[in-house]
Amino acid sequence: MEAQSTLARGTTRVSFARLGANAAISGLWLWLYQPVLSYLTTILSHEDFRTNQLIFAGVLALIALRVRRAHPRPQLDAAPHLHLPALVLACGASALYLAVERLLDIKIIAAVLFGAASYGLLGLWLHPRSWRQGIPAALLLLGALPFGEFMQVFVGYPMRILTAIVVRDGLAAAGIGAIGVDTILVFENGVSQVDLPCSGVKSLWTGALFLIAATWIERRSLGRAWVAIALVFAGLLFVANLARVGMLIAVGQAAGWRLAAEMLHVPLGVLGFVIACAAAVTLLRRLPPMEEAGLSCDGRAPRPRRPAWLAPALIAAILAMNVAYAPRPQAGPAQQPAAWSFPAELAARPVQLRPGELAWLDRDGAESVERMRFTWHGISGSMLLITSRTRRAHHYPERCFEAYGLTVERSSTHLVNPDLPVRLLDLSNGKSGGQLSAAYWFQSATRTTDDYGARFWADVSLEPDRWTLVTVLFDTPQDPHTTDMRAFYTTLHTVVRQNLEGAR
Repeated sequence: MEAQSTLARGTTRVSFARLGANAAISGLWLWLYQPVLSYLTTILSHEDFRTNQLIFAGVLALIALRVRRAHPRPQLDAAPHLHLPALVLACGASALYLAVERLLDIKIIAAVLFGAASYGLLGLWLHPRSWRQGIPAALLLLGALPFGEFMQVFVGYPMRILTAIVVRDGLAAAGIGAIGVDTILVFENGVSQVDLPCSGVKSLWTGALFLIAATWIERRSLGRAWVAIALVFAGLLFVANLARVGMLIAVGQAAGWRLAAEMLHVPLGVLGFVIACAAAVTLLRRLPPMEEAGLSCDGRAPRPRRPAWLAPALIAAILAMNVAYAPRPQAGPAQQPAAWSFPAELAARPVQLRPGELAWLDRDGAESVERMRFTWHGISGSMLLITSRTRRAHHYPERCFEAYGLTVERSSTHLVNPDLPVRLLDLSNGKSGGQLSAAYWFQSATRTTDDYGARFWADVSLEPDRWTLVTVLFDTPQDPHTTDMRAFYTTLHTVVRQNLEGAR
């Protein structure tokens, strides 16, 4: 009896020691990824990410249901076991995270690495077969992150250009007039009203989530065959979007039936998406079930090894990564931009921003924000000047206009002079039926661009320059080719350059 009591006390001490070690690993892990947790908190609480929040909630509900039925479940008081793929994923993704934080400071990439590394760490407590079966669920959670802005910069624009070129050449080969690429892009934007079928990028993102979810629900194994199906699925989505745009241009632009094109837009997009998804599911069901993977010859999974050195080694490794963590240096507020000084002919007076706007821009690293009303040779309007060293304080002005109820009818680049490209926007106000003009560009002391992608890559440097986003909204439509307008853009460009040079 006494021996049994001694054995029970020894078992209890071992259990508490394991709990303490696991708690230390978890605490150090969360401390290492503390910056990412702040970013994820913003995504899960801000109304701008409502779609992402719904996807997160749905995936977590499915995971909870699957875990409730799972056997065996992870044991919090168990020692970690040696599972090489999971260990490599946890350590490799964490090393990349340290590099990204030091060199790039791109939060969404850091969040992806956090998710991947955390799932790798979890694999040291999950049964290897259960861990492999849960990979699609982990990919779904990662896919729910807001990738839109980066996909639009690096994937969306090239895809739209390629689509427009193929549609133009296809229609020309069919003898349907000579329609330019710009005409196709502008027409497509004009009839687009619904998120899912309106952009090839959004269809790719939604399709990726669908394919991963179908893989998880169907319990199909991941591998080279799955990657091949994913590539085929992406190609089908591109072809479906290509056919949609071609049909819209043929009906709306070439035949002149714009109303019919607007009516066909949504059905064509949804139909193409559904056909591509059906084809993907058909191919997916040809893959072997995931349960067949990872079993030994007698049908039983091998017992994982739990070496005593693994937990202390994990604690030491994560502690070392915490010590090595060094975020990308950020410019402090000590060197504020100089006060704005406008020439007499460009009369400008400050307009107070709303507290929510200031809080949002300040949180994203804006050093100064000025909204002004101006008049110039009988031309009036408002302008917004946002100065910052980080591209997170800058954004697509089109989104702000859309948030205020304006629709972007046309977007084009206008070269005021060889050093001043300006993005021109034709806007319409659906409530009053009015037409407006707007313009914007990104400017540093030595460079000016209207391309957000160029502004994004300028942020990669360890010593980034200070940039100003210049956004102008005119009260009435303006012709950019007039002498007054060219002089206005040149004058404002000079004012911003002098302000940036004065802050050096």
